[in-house]
Amino acid sequence: MSLGRASGVSLVGLNGHIIDVEADIGGGLPGFILLGLPDASLIEARDRIRSAARNSGVPLCPRRITVNLVPASLPKRGSSFDLAIVVAALAAAGEIENPPEVVHLAELGLDGTLRPVAGVLPAVMAAVRAGRPRVVVAEANAAEARLVPGARISAYRHLGEVLSDYGCLDTVVPPRNEAQVVTPAAATDYVSEPAQRADLSDVIGQPLARFALEVAAAGGHHLLLVGPPGAGKTMLAERLPGLLPDLDPVEGMEATAIHSLHRGTAGLDHLLRRPPFESPHHTASQVALIGGGVGLPRPGAASRAHRGVLFLDEAPEFSAKSLDGLRQPLESGYITLHRAAGMATYPARFQLVLAANPCPCGQNTGKALDCRCTPTQRRRYFDRLSGPLLDRIDLQIEVPRVNTVQLGTGRGEETSAVVAGRVSAARQVQRSRLRALGFGRNADLPGTVLRHELALPRHVTATADRQVERGLLTARGYHRVLRLGWTISDLGGQECPRQGDIEVALQLRHHARGGRP
Repeated sequence: MSLGRASGVSLVGLNGHIIDVEADIGGGLPGFILLGLPDASLIEARDRIRSAARNSGVPLCPRRITVNLVPASLPKRGSSFDLAIVVAALAAAGEIENPPEVVHLAELGLDGTLRPVAGVLPAVMAAVRAGRPRVVVAEANAAEARLVPGARISAYRHLGEVLSDYGCLDTVVPPRNEAQVVTPAAATDYVSEPAQRADLSDVIGQPLARFALEVAAAGGHHLLLVGPPGAGKTMLAERLPGLLPDLDPVEGMEATAIHSLHRGTAGLDHLLRRPPFESPHHTASQVALIGGGVGLPRPGAASRAHRGVLFLDEAPEFSAKSLDGLRQPLESGYITLHRAAGMATYPARFQLVLAANPCPCGQNTGKALDCRCTPTQRRRYFDRLSGPLLDRIDLQIEVPRVNTVQLGTGRGEETSAVVAGRVSAARQVQRSRLRALGFGRNADLPGTVLRHELALPRHVTATADRQVERGLLTARGYHRVLRLGWTISDLGGQECPRQGDIEVALQLRHHARGGRP
């Protein structure tokens, strides 16, 4: 008997590793041995592929089959190796030729049906990067797989069809039900999600908060909204994605790859073009928010919001441990999760928007005549947002109650389209200025660039400098004020910030009653 070979992909986070599947048929008692650190779902492949091969008309050899997944030191998980294993086993038995440089990604049903698997997009990306663009997938994953530039995708619905194309003439293929055939999207499709219905013109009053929202959108800054219930904090946050520009193809590929893992076998047929919006409930666990879980870590809401917005409504109601877990990705733009089964890194470059009441009852506003919270309760409530976390929030805004005059005016404020136009123009200015430095937004600028290439005169930063000297502003906060100043300047059509822009940036950072410098 010869040695059979096939290829698959093992995903660790979004990083794919080519796995060579080797199959050998030897002497001894009949059996099926699977080597190479498989997880429980992969060990079960031994029984799945036997039934699938038999029901496809090409039963596996009844002798001892040994399958090795190389490299053996890398943990493998999931059912996406089913097709590669059965192809390698049949090649070892001489039923088919070894498929050269072809990657197989599909789960097998007991009847031989090829079933979709999660994470096809990042797996195909890894195959193309490794120089193996020929990929075989289930028909249900075809549209998603074809989104990867340079990939040569072959999609099948049944194992018999795959083996027939590999030269095995004894296969059994069930008749195709044309009513169930779905035409896959073209590889170059780049489709928008449904248009956002929530418009900024729905928000009544709140001129300061609207301006802060525009600044946040223009520069990619984080935002805290503090105000009583019903003031419009949630409405404002939900309209931020409508102000952001479309994702470019690279950003869209990154965001879609994460959602490919999250959506499981549901499949995708287009790249995400609009920035994602994630709004987990305040009872969400740390694993749900940051990522993790049993075995290899999975992405959480923070990673699913990559290149978009992560909105935490009722932020002080989240656990302090979960909130503080956001501190590292706010700085670095990625999350590295360590578990006993391995380590995974996921991108998490999102805009964080927090909404909070001024106290547990929410009535500590104005003269606070209706507030029944004690000073200790108020302090304990807002102290759940730690100082290090708030220090990373660029804009901290108080959202007051809407008065009857504003309620009576109804609509009439600027629409999302008008504000989005100014945001787009400001983003274009930033790209032109920062392209040579390797950055795209003001929010991404490191302190070294702000102190050297984009250094401002001392008379422009004088107010911020005094706050640093008085201990009212940290070094991190100082740099965030400078970034805000550049964004305000970009929205105003200026070449560089003036002293007034830096002073406005300081006011926007310290305006919330509960905020801290």
